[in-house]
Amino acid sequence: MLKTISPLISPELLKALAEMGHGDEIIFSDAHFPAHSTGPQVIRADGLPIDRLLRAIIPLFELDSYAPPLVMMSPVEGDTLDPDVEARYRDALSVQSPCPPFTHIDRFAFYARAQKAFAIVITGECAKYGNILLKKGVTP
Repeated sequence: MLKTISPLISPELLKALAEMGHGDEIIFSDAHFPAHSTGPQVIRADGLPIDRLLRAIIPLFELDSYAPPLVMMSPVEGDTLDPDVEARYRDALSVQSPCPPFTHIDRFAFYARAQKAFAIVITGECAKYGNILLKKGVTP
């Protein structure tokens, strides 16, 4: 056990966060996301909602300030987003400083970004369109 590091962050997730460089992206996916067939390394965080993981990692993780650092999947035509999902994520990411704006991209563009991501963390999040991509920045 390490001091000041949330017990929600597994050793595997901590290692991935430390190995990421500026501009690398990590996906925190809902439980329905096809992570294993997408390509990059997959880290399991079963049972944990994404907002709790975001709150745990944000003290350790600098968001990119040169490109949009927060990307979510847009709903498929005819479907809707639950605004509470983004609100929970914004609240979790605002723990240390104001949360930057969220960017939304269509499902297939999100999958394409996921294929190039450093890692995908499969969570226990059950919210529809609950996936979020974080782009790492430079630690000041």
